[in-house]
Amino acid sequence: MLQAMLLIIIFIMGIYFGSFFTLATYRLPIGEDITHKHSYCPSCNHKLGIMDLIPVFSYLFLGAKCRYCKKRIGIRYFLFEILTGIFFVLFFVSLKIDIYTLTINNLIYIFISILYFSGLFIISGIEKEKNIIQKSVLVYELIVSILYMIYSYTLTKNNVYEYVIYLSIMLVLILIDSIFFKKKLNYNYVIQVLMLMLCIIIFSGVNIAICTIILTIISIGFKNILQTIIRNQKSKVIQKQVRTPYIFFLCVSNLIVIIMVNFLNNYIIK
Repeated sequence: MLQAMLLIIIFIMGIYFGSFFTLATYRLPIGEDITHKHSYCPSCNHKLGIMDLIPVFSYLFLGAKCRYCKKRIGIRYFLFEILTGIFFVLFFVSLKIDIYTLTINNLIYIFISILYFSGLFIISGIEKEKNIIQKSVLVYELIVSILYMIYSYTLTKNNVYEYVIYLSIMLVLILIDSIFFKKKLNYNYVIQVLMLMLCIIIFSGVNIAICTIILTIISIGFKNILQTIIRNQKSKVIQKQVRTPYIFFLCVSNLIVIIMVNFLNNYIIK
């Protein structure tokens, strides 16, 4: 009973995080504050009340429309909140931890994991919507990676040279991004992708990072095949070329692989 209540609490926490992620995805690219500025409708700019800000439920109760201007709210916000809640529950369950076996180390790992996942959700959301990598969130993710390295070394006492190598690579990439390719956006994108890959390797490990890349390639390939089929069926209609959100697929693939590997290690392999 207590375990079921804990999972419900985790789901509720997840959908609130999902709501915050959608807010951050909208505001960060336009330079708006994400912590102190009151929530408002992007269509009519009316400040939203408490009843307008309950994740999932407000969308249903308001009939997917703004209470004030009656502008329709896209279903992607509703789905994103639901999926975030489900992901949080799946991640907790995948760790095979219950309320009776929680330890301080477990709690610290879960806390750092949530910080890491938050960065991935926001980075992927912004790249999907705006076709850019939000640099401020990428820097945040690098800081979380350093925090995880400190936690991991304190817990496992792994070879310190591994972390020195990671930090050295991170510093080199930051310097290249800041100095050499500051005005060359194409190169900037590549460097930022490498920074994100470094974060994935630090948090997930090399094996999971490799599986993430493989799943990303498969997902993009499937998406391109599907797009080609749809384009051929509508060949008479001029279609706008859509840029593939590589970072979106990379982040989502990493989230999926982490969950799958956790289930594999904790429930199947004994």
